[in-house]
This record gives sequence, structure tokens and C-alpha cells, in this order.
Amino acid sequence: MLKFKSLQFLYKDGESDFMAITSSSLRNDKMELDIKIEGDIFSVNIKAIDTITIQKLCAEFEYEFSEGEKIFLNGYQSWTDSVEHDINGKMRGICHIPSAIREKYAFSQYGDYNFSEYGDDMHGWSYGYIRTEELYCFIGSLAENTGFTQIITHVGKGLIALKKDCAGIDITGEWCALKLILTEGSEKEVFDRYFNALGIKPRDNIKPIFGYTSWYNHYQDISKDTITDDLNGINSLTYTADVFQIDDGWQTAVGDWLSVNSEKFPGGMKKIADQISDAGLIPGIWLAPFICEESSEIFRKSKHWLIDTEDEDFVRGGSNWSGFYALDINNPEVREYIKFVIETIVNEWGYKLLKLDFLYAACIVPRKDKTRGQLMAEAMKFIRECAGDALILACGVPLASAFGLVDYCRIGCDVSLDWNDKPHMRLMHRERISTKNSILNTVFRRQLNGRAFLNDPDVFLLRPCNNSLSDKQKKCLAEVNALMGSVLFTSDNFYDYGEAEIKELSKILKIRNAEIISADLEDDILTLKFSIDDKKYIKRYGI
Repeated sequence: MLKFKSLQFLYKDGESDFMAITSSSLRNDKMELDIKIEGDIFSVNIKAIDTITIQKLCAEFEYEFSEGEKIFLNGYQSWTDSVEHDINGKMRGICHIPSAIREKYAFSQYGDYNFSEYGDDMHGWSYGYIRTEELYCFIGSLAENTGFTQIITHVGKGLIALKKDCAGIDITGEWCALKLILTEGSEKEVFDRYFNALGIKPRDNIKPIFGYTSWYNHYQDISKDTITDDLNGINSLTYTADVFQIDDGWQTAVGDWLSVNSEKFPGGMKKIADQISDAGLIPGIWLAPFICEESSEIFRKSKHWLIDTEDEDFVRGGSNWSGFYALDINNPEVREYIKFVIETIVNEWGYKLLKLDFLYAACIVPRKDKTRGQLMAEAMKFIRECAGDALILACGVPLASAFGLVDYCRIGCDVSLDWNDKPHMRLMHRERISTKNSILNTVFRRQLNGRAFLNDPDVFLLRPCNNSLSDKQKKCLAEVNALMGSVLFTSDNFYDYGEAEIKELSKILKIRNAEIISADLEDDILTLKFSIDDKKYIKRYGI
């Protein structure tokens, strides 16, 4: 079990610096620092008499690591690779990529590379555990809305550090710096305790869904005709689907959400939503509310909506499309625009499921008065309010910010039309597309399913065309998604299915109610143990 050692606390008061390494509460004429341990809950609260600027806040705990233990540390956002490691595992950042390429493609913006150290120690965010067979030593933050919590394993020193992402934040009055649950037990016990402590009830009122999304067959090359053809394909099934979701490509530019590409969709998007509803399916649509691309009207005409800093004119979100930028969600005009867009799409066009993507853009740059965690928490609450009763499928989001606020959430990267992308792409950032990484994230974030939201493991692909996955790889992807996810989507046109594909589809639909017993990854062999109707099964996959 973890044993509290000390708290490192550094702040600036005007021109003076204050630093303390302490294992107990303290106070001076500028602030009060309160450290409490109550059962499984460890907390650090600060009360600033006048404004102080936090430079560092990090709690260290002693832990005796042992060979054979597995460490899981949750990745920064939906797409970040998140798997169990051996105690001497490594995580690779992006410093090995030539700086010119890093800057050209803005790789640092997708993850935590601008505010995390990558070296000998592993790190993660919000929650993690150390597993010895079936015993879990669990660490979970209960205060990510005040700032993200980084978990760092210093195996060689026998320490685990819990570091608040708060450098440069100005605080006045009371502030919850750290609030953690530190507990031991079985997998079910520790995760149930975590979400109970968070005050998030099991998501029993949300239903698992089966359906279609257009992205992994057509990408942006969609139109009224392709959508109609794929809608007819899903209607040809003897199995009842729930959702038909239109992905990227319907708009004239990312950010210009009310400007529909009239060449692709001459009748507009309401007509397509009506067509989907008439087929008995929930209409879904993709958008990325917190960003705009360089070729958009927003970028050309509303640059005051963008986040800017002293170091650069505008804050890039990444290199997708024509390059894209983060909108300032603290700008009232931006909020008014996003609210109007979502209300139009839901209430006038008739889309009842919103896939909201690239959400991390809301918190790329912290403010003097708000940490990344605060910005992300506020952004997610705002989106929930805007969506009303519409279903939200969140994507590209720091997961803890979505806990209890969205109906469905992506818990891995995009799948690829091959197994693990091209060799040179494997050298890129941790958020890159990869079917292999997607499957592993589905396995090792499985405990969130039904607790935080319903997990979206991304699509399965069984079609015999337009992908280079082997039959074994397709089977692995489909079965893992069905066993451990609650969003079972594909981009296949079901007219392409033969007898073998129909048989496999029937099989995965029947295993969706499985109860997972355990999952282990050793020497690239994934072993899953699960039960269906009290009958136990073991499946092994080459990864």
C-alpha cells in the first residue's frame, strides 16, 4: 500500500518565492495549507489570504515495487495509448522526432508533451493502479475539475508522485489542490469505490448501441448518394441497428458547422436526418465544436475567437485538414456560436446523437486564473447544457472531464485500415491511429464502461474489401469491441458481406452481454477470460 512521505509546495507572492517540503499542515501570513488523511481519502487544500501564484504542488508516496507487478497509468486523452506495463516499462514522447517535423505537424498539441517529462519514469493522468495478479493498488483523483493530476512512478526510488497540473495558476481564497482515493482490493471493488467517491452513479439508464458511422469507409468523401446506399445496406440486415452516424465531410469547412456542402448534400442535412429517422434509426452527426480549420470562414473573419498567446499568434490544435486552431471557450461570442450550432443541429435538423471530437482543444493552454483541468471541466459542462436531451459521444477528450457528463466516450485512438499503420508512422505521437493500439486501450480502459459512461472502442471492420486486415485481425477487433465496449459501430456497407461476415456479425452480437473476468497481455498474447450466462470462456489473440 502507499505510504505518504511528503508534499512539495512552491508558490510566488509578488517578488518573493516560498517553498516547503512538509508532511503536515502549515500556515503563514499569506496562506494556509491543510493536509488530511481520512480513511482512503488523501486531500490537500489551500486557503490564500491574498493572491498567490502556484509554481509546484506534488505529493510523494512510498511504494515497494516488486517484479511481476503490472502498472496502468491512464493516458492524457481518449486517443493516448493506455496499457498495462511491467514495472520497468517505458513511455516514448516526441523528442526523437526532428523538430522541423514536430512543428510542421504540431504533434505536441495532441497530447501532454508540452507539460510532461518523458524519460525513465512512466506517468499518466487522473487514475491508475498497480496490479499483483487480482489485487489492485488503486490511485484516483477526485478533483480533476480544479486541475489535472499526474501520476508518476519512480520505480528506482520506490516512490509514486501525485503532481497537480497547476504551474502558473493564481489563486485567492480556498482551492482544492489534491483530493485522492488510495485503496486496495479486487478490480470491481476499487473501481466501484472510485466512482462512488466521485458521486457518479452507474450509467444503467444509458443503453448500449449498435450501428454505423461513415468515416472508416469513405472518410470525407461522403455525399447524399453514399449515405443513402449505406443506409440501405444497414436496413438489409436481419439484425436491428440503433444509430446511423454521419461523420466528417458534410460541412464546407471544420468550424463552419451551419455551412453545409451543397454539392454533396443538395437537400441539406435535415433531409438526411429525416431519412435516417424514417428508417427507424437514431440520426447521428460529427462535429468538433472547440476548433476551426485555417480554410474556414471563422478563421478568416473571426480571428478574435481564437486563443492567442505571447509566443504565437494563435494556438494550433494539430495538423488535420488545412491545419486547425483552438477556439477560446471563455469568449462569450464563441459560446453563443457553439450553443446556436448545437441547438440548430439538434432541434431544427433533427440529429439526436452528437459525436463531439477534438475536445482537448478547449484546454491546450491554461490561463492565469484557470488550469487545464478547470477549462476542460467547464467546457464539458457547457457542451452538456447545449446538447440538452441529445446523446453525446465524446472523442479526443481528457477522460475524467467527461465522467458522468456524456453518454458515450471514445476510450482509444482511431482504428486503421491495417493493423498498426505504416512503420514510419509508428514513430509518431502516442495518439496516432492504430488498430492494435485501439484494441489495447479497449481492454485496459474497460473498467470505465458503465461507470463513467458507456465505452466507445471505435469501429469493427468485417468487410472483405477496402482494408488490409487479416481475417484473424478482423475477428480480434470485432470480438474485443463487442466484449468490452457498449458502442458497437462499423463503417461497413452490409451489402459487401458474404456468409462468413454475416456469421461473424451474428457471433459478436451474441457476446455483448459477457462479463469480463480478467485480461492479461504477455509477449504480445492477449488473454481474455469472461463468462456468458455463467459459462466461462478463455480467448487468446496475437497482438
